[in-house]
This record gives sequence, structure tokens and C-alpha cells, in this order.
Amino acid sequence: MNAADERAQEAIAPGVASQCVSGVVVMSEITWSRARHRSAALLLSAAIFALAVPASAAERAKNVILFIGDGMGVATLTAARIYEAQQRGADGASNHLSFEAFPNLGLVRTYSADSLVTDSAAGASAILTGQRTLNGALGVNDQVRRGDCASVTGSTVPTLAELARRKGLATGVVSTAAITDATPASLYAHTPSRQWQSDADLPPEAVAAGCKDIARQMLDGPKALQLDVMLGGGGGAFLPGEADGKRLDGRDLTAEWRASGGAYVKTGSALAAVPKGTKRLLGLFAPGNMMRENARTATQTDAPRLTQMTVKAIEVLSQNKQGYFLMVEGALIDKAHHISLAQEALNETVELSKAVAAALAMTDPKDTLIIVTADHSHGLTINGGARDTSILGLLPGNEDDPAKALDGKAVPILMYASGPGAAPVGELRPDPAQLDTADPDQRNFAAVPLYSAAHTGEDIATYATGPGAQGVHGLMDHPAVFEVMRKALALP
Repeated sequence: MNAADERAQEAIAPGVASQCVSGVVVMSEITWSRARHRSAALLLSAAIFALAVPASAAERAKNVILFIGDGMGVATLTAARIYEAQQRGADGASNHLSFEAFPNLGLVRTYSADSLVTDSAAGASAILTGQRTLNGALGVNDQVRRGDCASVTGSTVPTLAELARRKGLATGVVSTAAITDATPASLYAHTPSRQWQSDADLPPEAVAAGCKDIARQMLDGPKALQLDVMLGGGGGAFLPGEADGKRLDGRDLTAEWRASGGAYVKTGSALAAVPKGTKRLLGLFAPGNMMRENARTATQTDAPRLTQMTVKAIEVLSQNKQGYFLMVEGALIDKAHHISLAQEALNETVELSKAVAAALAMTDPKDTLIIVTADHSHGLTINGGARDTSILGLLPGNEDDPAKALDGKAVPILMYASGPGAAPVGELRPDPAQLDTADPDQRNFAAVPLYSAAHTGEDIATYATGPGAQGVHGLMDHPAVFEVMRKALALP
């Protein structure tokens, strides 16, 4: 028995038969179970120790920028890097997105308190509060009851933005979704239902119990905890019906924001013209979710890109000498996946990469921690293809990957596990060779027909650079990402 075998045997519970042969430990089922539990205990102890030890000066960050690609699973990242390069006429396989060059990388488990597969609310809440919650809930722990207003009392947990504000940092959120949607709302809302975006969405019992809708929580909470910058869609939740909104209480929350001294813009042109020195900024660029990049460009809509919103947010927040925390969400990655539009999802992932590159160019790597992660994945699959085949196209065919499936029809390179791209119930799938796969509005084939594609539960990739980035490594959980940021900012 060599030294390595001896060390391996020492790790096995004594008194249980084991055998070491040629450096391989052969264990009985009982031995393996005990060893596995001991390994898990060691990992847990190491994690607790790492979180308990305060960050050194070199690990402290003045600023933290968190990018969340909603639904940005590993297959999406791979396909997006290929797509981005092919759009430039370059080799896709060897390409990388801006953040894929970050020095620290970890895999993150994404389950929620009540499901193997998280939704955006529970996933983002775990990242922003450090505690898992139920699918559909925001800013509360796992003791809350879904849709039960009374259960919020005693279940709320502070968000990273609230902790940062208490320390005197500036805070902001940017999203291409409605700013009251699940991921951006995880920064400031405490609610048992992500659906309660305006008072029109509140059920009578929630109104009677005094629950506030998400839009009110964003602009009608304690000023000391309010976000300094909020840019995205969702204007309808802040305006009364007579102003093309959906509020039933007649309040114009944007007018109240302006009355309190905040700046308010509704177009990309107005955002670009925001005066220097502005310290409180609200931008609502659509009644609901913002337009995807392809549609925005085609219609020449005067709305900002994710990159432009990110740049403006950093410009405003960086005026705070104590530092800032900013969350940026590429929300339309997920929205496109849900309706089986793979090209649109890839295009939105590329836009997120551009926003990250812009943030890198504007910040000092010595004092700014940048993390890029996702809340969950989607069932996108890459079936194969030659190096020079368009990622949006069909398998060209070879000995390993035939050009046609058993039904005699072409095989798409990109497809989904579920979603509206499936053939109608009772019908055979169409032949992709007869479709324009380069059309961004062409739905990709899905195996299981659903009105909206299901999220998937595999681990997602998380990238980090800057002070404290070394905390992102190995196999992690969503709450551990919160701890990395909290520790870097020296928050309580």
C-alpha cells in the first residue's frame, strides 16, 4: 500500500471493510456512504469557515456589479459565443464572450426551497438575499406561504441592495424586462407573489391585509432604502388608467418620484441627455417588457439598449464616493427561450456580453467586483454541426451525425426540450429544411408541446473578476453568490 492509499484509507470510517489495489480504493456500499457523508461534511465546514472569515483589504470591493442573464444556461452561452463570432464571419467554436475571460469560474446549483427547478423569483431572491425561498416569492424566506399576504410578516429578509444602502452605498437596477418583474424586483420587494406588480394585480384579501404591490414597494418605501437608479420597462404598473397605466388607486408614482427630486425619462434620447450630476434616476421605456434588440432596431423605437442603460447607471452611481451596488439583468434571453426563439435568445446574450464589456471599460479592476451569473437554465440543445455550419442551421450530415432523422426530415442544430415550437398535438413535425432557420421570428423545434418552455434544473456557470472574485469557484449554491458579494462589500 502506497502513501496515497494510506491517506485514502484514513478517510474511510474505521471498522468497515475496504481494499486498496493499485491506488484505487474499492469500498463496500456502506463504506462509500460514510465516505460520501464525510466528504459532504468537510465541504460544508470549509464553506462555513470561508464565509466566517472577514475579507482582507485586497478582497474588499468599493463597487459590485452583478449581471444576471435570465435563463442563460451553459448551452445558451456556448451557442451565443458561436453565434456572435459567426455574425462577424469568424470561427465560432474558438470564440469567447467578454466575461468568459474572467479568471474565476464556478458552477452553481439553482434549486429553490420547494422545487428542483427554480423560477426567476426564487432564483434571484437567493442570489440577492442569501436565502432560498418558494418559487414565485420575493425577498422572503422559506416560511412564507405562496400568495398569503399575512405570512410575509416575520418572513422578510433584507436584500443586498438594502444592506448596501444602510452602509451609505448607492444602489441601482437595470433590466430589459418590466422593472417590477421577478428578477429586478428581487432587489427591493418583499412579497409572497411575483404577480402582484401593480395594485390591479392584488387579490381582495391582499388589499384588505394591507399588502403593497411591487411598484409601490419600489417607489413608496423608506427613502433611505430606495434605489438610486432604476432603468427598464414596466411603466404601466406606475401609472393610473387615465395615463395609459393599470393602477386602480389613481396614483402616478412617476410624478411622485419627480416631486421628491428624482429625474424621470421615457426614451433612449432622454436617457442620453440626462444631465451630469443627476443622482436619482428612473427610466421606464415600455409599458411592459422592453423590445428585443432585433425588434427595437427594425422599428427604430427610441428605447435604449441594455448596454446604454448599464453605462448610464454606472455614470450616476459612481458619483457616490463610498461606492455602489448595481444589478443588471438581460431579461429577454429568458423571454425568447420561453417562446422557442433561439436566435433572439442568443442575440440578447450577446447584448449582455456587450454590457459587461462596457462595465469593464468604465471601472477599475482594483476596486470593482463584477459577477456574471444566471438564475436558472433553459432546455436548449446543440445537436452538432460542422465548424463552418451556421449555429442557426441544420446538420450537414456525416457518419456520426446523419443529416436526416428517422422520420426522413432534417435535424436542426438548435432545438428545445419543451415549448411552443413543438408540432401541434397529433401532427408530425415540419421539415426544418423547408423553413427559414435564419429568420429571428422562426420558432425552433421543441420536443414537448407547451405554451411556454419550461425552465431546466442543471447547474449554471458563474464568472467573476475583481476584489473578492476568488470566492467564486467549484460547486456553489445561489446563496453562496450572495455571500461573495456581501463579504466583498463588508456588509453585515
